[in-house]
Amino acid sequence: MARGTRATAALDKAGIAHGLHAYDYSAEVESKGVAAAQALGVEPARVFKTLMAWVDKQPLVAVIPCDQRLSLKKLAAACGGKHAQMMEVAEAERRSGYRVGGISPFAQQRPAATWFAEQAQGHERIWINAGQRGLLLDIAPADALRFLQARHADICE
Repeated sequence: MARGTRATAALDKAGIAHGLHAYDYSAEVESKGVAAAQALGVEPARVFKTLMAWVDKQPLVAVIPCDQRLSLKKLAAACGGKHAQMMEVAEAERRSGYRVGGISPFAQQRPAATWFAEQAQGHERIWINAGQRGLLLDIAPADALRFLQARHADICE
């Protein structure tokens, strides 16, 4: 069994049930989330990726299915903002405290408002990066939203 991370330690401390799933990470694949889903035998629609963005100069975390694309326009609208853009890799790593390919929405160094794609609500459990490349955690969407004080909206293209 893979060891835990800052994200899993925070969930453990809060008493939130989650599973931990290791897989062989490859930086060479086009869609790392889809590759993780295949490696773990999970539908790609249930594996969520964590993206870092700016909305009107405010940092934001967007969690969407790995087989979908984030709509910056919809994200800005959901937040009541006017302009959204993706965060640069170095800034995303600095703010989250995780490396790209392993960014988790849980226990980030500098927490930001978090928005989940509405598709998360349609699953009993979803898989999200656990804070390390090659490691996902499964969690009930309601628990994830409650822990992160997150909201959900239509934010995918």
